[in-house]
Amino acid sequence: MKKIIAYSYIIVLLIFSYGCEEVVDVELQNDEPKLVIDAVIKWQKETAGETQTIKLSLTNDFYSSEIVFAKGALVTVTNSSNTIFNFIEVPDTGDYVCNNFVPVINEEYTLHVQYNGQNYSSTNKLYATPNIEYVEQQVVPDIDGSDIIQVKFYYQDNPDEDNFYLIGVKNPNKRNPDYGVMSDEFFQGNIMFGFYYSDDTTHGSTLLLQLQGISNGYYDYMNKLITISSTNSGNPYSTPPATVRGNIVNETDPDNYPLGYFSLGEVDLLDYLVQ
Repeated sequence: MKKIIAYSYIIVLLIFSYGCEEVVDVELQNDEPKLVIDAVIKWQKETAGETQTIKLSLTNDFYSSEIVFAKGALVTVTNSSNTIFNFIEVPDTGDYVCNNFVPVINEEYTLHVQYNGQNYSSTNKLYATPNIEYVEQQVVPDIDGSDIIQVKFYYQDNPDEDNFYLIGVKNPNKRNPDYGVMSDEFFQGNIMFGFYYSDDTTHGSTLLLQLQGISNGYYDYMNKLITISSTNSGNPYSTPPATVRGNIVNETDPDNYPLGYFSLGEVDLLDYLVQ
């Protein structure tokens, strides 16, 4: 069990099914592979942020878990002063890396990707992120007598604007990080917190807490992706069972849109030792 909660109503739908089950093999028609562009620029606080990575891959057969890397693309990001940052392909990884990126708060950047005769683009700005101020921990008993470890991490919302946040927790006892999104709609200008608990959290383990300022559009995108991925091992970056369209357009063929998102933001990280 895992939860990252800002403020929400949680509705649990229990579906009980009884009877015999018959295995049915369904033959699915495979569509042409789509380009997946994972272009999330994260500027960790108190670092230069010059090294950034954009990942390119292709959608695969429904039943396959193999990642197909998109090779041979040209990837650049341009700022409002027309400075071009080149992202160079690392062979056989799907990674395109820039080592001289210059992150600036509220600066506008444009992503350009050329791949397989198609031109893709997106424009977004780099969002500021408040600091994680402090962490609180509470241990409450579960119904089976075991401990439930609950962690809250607090930060100050900016009262002068509408803000949206991506919350992440990397638990060393789990394969994938857990994510949630938050809005300051009812908490503008106040202290806000992310709330996390998991059956896999143990005393003495170290949680990596992550806070990132994001756009309204990326908030909506991740909210949908996290909801869908709740049936897919909780990992929003694994292949979703339904299409979630991002903010990147195909200038060559608009109907052949890519998957993925172009987002930029500061990120605050904090290691927390579970007591």
